[in-house]
Amino acid sequence: SISQGLFRNPLADPGIIGVSAGAALAAALVILAGDTLLPFAGGLGASAWGRWAVPIAGLAGSAATTALLYVFATRRGVTSVATVLLGGVALSAFAGALTGLLIFSADDRQLRDFTFWTLGSLAGASWAKIAVLAPFLAFAAWGAARLADPLNLLLLGEAEAFHMGARVQQAKYLAIAVVASAVGTSVSVVGPIAFIGMLVPHLVRMVAGPDHRIVLPGSALLGASLLLAADTLARVVAAPAELPVGIITAAIGAPCFFWLLLRRPAEMA
Repeated sequence: SISQGLFRNPLADPGIIGVSAGAALAAALVILAGDTLLPFAGGLGASAWGRWAVPIAGLAGSAATTALLYVFATRRGVTSVATVLLGGVALSAFAGALTGLLIFSADDRQLRDFTFWTLGSLAGASWAKIAVLAPFLAFAAWGAARLADPLNLLLLGEAEAFHMGARVQQAKYLAIAVVASAVGTSVSVVGPIAFIGMLVPHLVRMVAGPDHRIVLPGSALLGASLLLAADTLARVVAAPAELPVGIITAAIGAPCFFWLLLRRPAEMA
């Protein structure tokens, strides 16, 4: 919802600024080249470092991508939203190309591990990891609460928001930092999970309207609920095996998104 409000585009995805791609590239470095780059780890899967390597790498990759994009898009103290959008697309493509090179040189075991991570799964989540990531998530929650009013004003346009008292540049800084913190931490632990971030804000707006004071907390609660429901289904439908939850969210989210496109085409354009 923050991405859609910042870019004033209902199709904006939380990973549109390249955060997910940066996290995926860093995770690929660990999963596909970890045995070569980190020989001291004694086997990534067997050590304590191995259990934390992918989340730490994913978080570092998302932070590095965000910092690079911020430097690229800011000139004379002003951050261009259009440059953030286009730069994020370019960074995502470049990170995808580097990830493809790593995949090309990987063996079967590494490919299987990376493929499972990219499909998304809550199997690797634990209270210990949540405790480490809690400060980043707390910052994202605080930032989202601060952004509700500025995002409402930005719906009218940057110039109009500025004349109505919004600190537009500070809101851009905070929005980019919040998206990077929330998406980067989530992707680093569970992998990229499709359609939740794009679909849920539309469902909340259909019920409650466009006010970000309602859309932001509503999206967080509804998104978490739908993800838990999808994870439960993933654990039950193929028991005793477990499907990656990303398969469930994509299979359900894609038809729902098409339904929204057909129901409200003017608003989605």
